[in-house]
Amino acid sequence: MLETSRERVALLKAGLDGKTIEKLYVILNNFELVGCDPRKINCWEFVGCGRELGGENVRESGVCRASFKTSTTGINGGKNGGRICWAVSGTFCGFRMDGTYAKKILSCRSCDFFHKVREEEGSEFIFMTNNVSNSIAEAAESI
Repeated sequence: MLETSRERVALLKAGLDGKTIEKLYVILNNFELVGCDPRKINCWEFVGCGRELGGENVRESGVCRASFKTSTTGINGGKNGGRICWAVSGTFCGFRMDGTYAKKILSCRSCDFFHKVREEEGSEFIFMTNNVSNSIAEAAESI
């Protein structure tokens, strides 16, 4: 159900917004969001950027990579890269493109959302991905 773009475009033309269509797609196809905690908010919800899939600012600013990086779903309880956005290169933070991890991590470490996730996750907090051990991640944090 809603597998073709033609079906989804018809719903858009009928007045449904992208978020509603995405929810219908998940429900009608019996998809299960694995590893996500619906009580935990993702970065795009926290900052209100509107750059998530189906978001209001996608047309002018594009879709944020954190919102569709499925390999990071479940990390820190988030959807896609929504709760580990600081480890996703090319995210759009503070209304500017932050680019590579090395260039953006300093601004991310001062981000209110980063601190919120770190506090909520406590000892389970995951700082980095791609098989980088937490001890290396912790060492990087102290720089």
